[in-house]
Amino acid sequence: MIAHFYIRFATRYGQTLAISGSHSALGSDHLTAAVKMAYFNDQLWQVSIDLGETDKKSLDVTYRYLLLEEDGNMVEEWGNDRILPLAKISTSQVTCVDTWNHAGDVNNAFFTKAFQGVLLPPPAVGKAKEPKQHTHTFKVKAPLLGPDEVLCICGDGPDLGDWGTVKPLLLSRDGNWWVTKLNLTHSIFPLRYKYGVYNVANHAFAYFENGPNREVFNNSIEAQQTIIHDGFAQLSYPNWRGAGVAIPVFSLRSENSLGVGEFTDITLLVDWGKQVGLKLIQLLPINDTTANHTWTDSYPYAAVSAFALHPMFLNVEKLAGKTSALAKSLKAVRAELNALPDVDYERVMQIKWDAFRTVYVKKKELFQKEVEYQDFFQQNAEWLVPYAAFSYLRDKHKTSDYNQWPEHSVYNVDAIAELTDPTSAVYDQIAIHYFLQYHLHLQLTEATAYAHENGMVVKGDLPIGIYRYSCDAWVSPDLYNMNAQAGAPPDDFAVKGQNWGFPTYNWQRMQEDGFAWWASRFRQMGCYFDAFRIDHILGFFRIWSIPLHAVEGIMGHFVPAIPVHISEFHQQGTYFDYNRYCRPYISENLLSDRFGDQVAFVKETFLQWQDGSWQFKPEYQTQRQVEAYFAAQDSTDHTDWLKQALYDLQSNFILIEEPGSNGQQFHFRIAMEQTASFADLDGGTQSKLKELYVNYFYRRQDDFWKREALNKLPKLKRTTNMLVCGEDLGMVPDCVPDVMAQMGLLSLEIQRMPKDPKREFFHPADAPYLSVVTPSTHDMSTIRGWWEEDGAKTQRFFNQILGHYGASPFYCSDWINREVLIQHLYAPSMWSIFQLQDILGISSELRRENPNDERINIPADPKHYWRYRMHHTLESLLTQEAFNSELRGYIEAAGRI
Repeated sequence: MIAHFYIRFATRYGQTLAISGSHSALGSDHLTAAVKMAYFNDQLWQVSIDLGETDKKSLDVTYRYLLLEEDGNMVEEWGNDRILPLAKISTSQVTCVDTWNHAGDVNNAFFTKAFQGVLLPPPAVGKAKEPKQHTHTFKVKAPLLGPDEVLCICGDGPDLGDWGTVKPLLLSRDGNWWVTKLNLTHSIFPLRYKYGVYNVANHAFAYFENGPNREVFNNSIEAQQTIIHDGFAQLSYPNWRGAGVAIPVFSLRSENSLGVGEFTDITLLVDWGKQVGLKLIQLLPINDTTANHTWTDSYPYAAVSAFALHPMFLNVEKLAGKTSALAKSLKAVRAELNALPDVDYERVMQIKWDAFRTVYVKKKELFQKEVEYQDFFQQNAEWLVPYAAFSYLRDKHKTSDYNQWPEHSVYNVDAIAELTDPTSAVYDQIAIHYFLQYHLHLQLTEATAYAHENGMVVKGDLPIGIYRYSCDAWVSPDLYNMNAQAGAPPDDFAVKGQNWGFPTYNWQRMQEDGFAWWASRFRQMGCYFDAFRIDHILGFFRIWSIPLHAVEGIMGHFVPAIPVHISEFHQQGTYFDYNRYCRPYISENLLSDRFGDQVAFVKETFLQWQDGSWQFKPEYQTQRQVEAYFAAQDSTDHTDWLKQALYDLQSNFILIEEPGSNGQQFHFRIAMEQTASFADLDGGTQSKLKELYVNYFYRRQDDFWKREALNKLPKLKRTTNMLVCGEDLGMVPDCVPDVMAQMGLLSLEIQRMPKDPKREFFHPADAPYLSVVTPSTHDMSTIRGWWEEDGAKTQRFFNQILGHYGASPFYCSDWINREVLIQHLYAPSMWSIFQLQDILGISSELRRENPNDERINIPADPKHYWRYRMHHTLESLLTQEAFNSELRGYIEAAGRI
């Protein structure tokens, strides 16, 4: 069979199109073996391919097109649902006329799991009348039709109804496509046509699609069929818009939970969300973070497994049985823990683990015989077995730092298989983790299924990093750069930057197996979630990498990045002094100003005079060394001040040498102009350095970082059908909005963090459609908390954004909070999502008294205790009829129901 492929695509000079597909003649889906096409005319590219002999057993051929840029960049069109049904084609030749599917087309969002599986009603079936023989198959997509609406086709000549709309030709639904087959043997070409909407309940034509008429041309080839993939019908329907609530699972409070939110509480949150008209629940990461068995494990972004769920979220009563003796014995401690304003992480985990061990002993013989468990184990063994072994070894050796384990410090498949064998003496200590993960899976699956039944999307959170001493790092250390720390550069919320301590990703190694680890991670998330937020999506463009010897994020630089070559300093006439630029600059004036009467102690203890300047002694040259010194001292306000002052001194430099460059290549220290080192340079040198600095951060990297992202994100997005949102905050490269728009990724728009540096505030009315708007996130203070932080700023916000005259109130009254919330509801964005605290803030009766008690995280504090818990139970929130009715009214009036 000969297949003639035509793709509608207007190229510019230097661009080429290619086709890739599941058939061997199309490269067997290997993009490097894609078949290049030929320019046909200004609107079409074409290629004819011999697919060989076909028979009734031939599989359907899926295919897609690629755009090859002059610079070598490759862009894949979106989707994998364009099919050539070889077994159903009886002719010797077939022509496919296709429309490029741009990944950023808004319509593609409506074919994600969130919409197809939860939010959109099932479409009408349609009743296309097929002729006994056909020459043309028309296929088109229309994701947002109403339940009684189908597509129809009208056009030239009697075969297309002569544009009649009383009884137009209806299309049938086939997967994502609306399809009709026509015999156009006697038609006069070219034929003009359009798609329209027909209401099958009223037996009435509704309207035609927008845009110019479509056309089909005679291919002039005998004995063949033509398949036309027309892309999306250009219909006039309003953009779908919804509202959601964001809250960590641990922050939920119910009468049946045990001092912390649990998966079983999600059903109550669904009930409340449905009552007020919400369509989405957004959660923080829910993976196991048990590294130290202390409150420091409360940090949800430091998971010891990217796959395992946190045992903290398991409801003991449901696990043991409501009428069990164990459930009854926990009644008193439940009341005690639920009376606390916040989560007592250590106490909760201690009580839960005691209960887990008790239940496991009673059920260990039975649960492993359950068919459902056996299926779960087989499907998840790849990560479950190493995780269980890791957890056992962590507890046995009392550390998650596997480098310190006297045995199994290096992961070995055979050794772990022996350790986890059912005949092993420690098998029960291994299998308890299978038991808990299985029941966590059951409880979360039940909760998310309940959400779906009630029209609620569940949105997860994908952390950008992994914990340094995690099971993932233990099993596959080659996937990560263990000699680096990931973090973020300074911003308004963390002036010294952030050091998350995570290793950075070895992307080159990950690419070798097609990003298999990421694909597995996405599949696991897809078991429970319909959408997810990529935490710090900028990390897929470049990551802020901090050397292991540093404590503060400000000591890092972007990786990868194009460094500044030493010749660039010489070319602009800048005298290059390695010691002056690359070492901490320590002058007598600086020491006197910073340390006052402590100068003598600082010099004697930490510094030495060498080569005509003050330098740190070898034992105190790094922040980690200084940190270790003060760790051995009693902590006081004075020692904390002195430690920070020394950190500041160590970060008082201008350039960071590129490792392995032999003093030839350098990266600029972020915020160079704010250093005392820069301030003591002459004006001419400052001007020249600033010129290179601006070029380094804002010009030379942009295309390079764009390539980095496009080498990863499209491949990763193809592994999932969840709706993907990116947290694109911070120091955002210019290329980020373009890449996200190309891929159809939803951006995050926050009122107090405008992406336009010329604006102090972002207005929700300016949000793009493919975005999420929110007044605050878990990394920020709530609306009420922010209002009290900077009176001058809130005054400007009060006048400029809320449009009020006069002085702004000192405290954020309920009516101010309400105006901000409503402003976000009316945004044109697909989603407006609010922290629960900000929703309750519109009610003077329901809000928490002190807004500072509502904060979840403080990014500037790497040792923050994540323990916020809502102060109302979900049961009581469900009874607040007046408030719930009021909130629903706002959501409905804004068109988000």
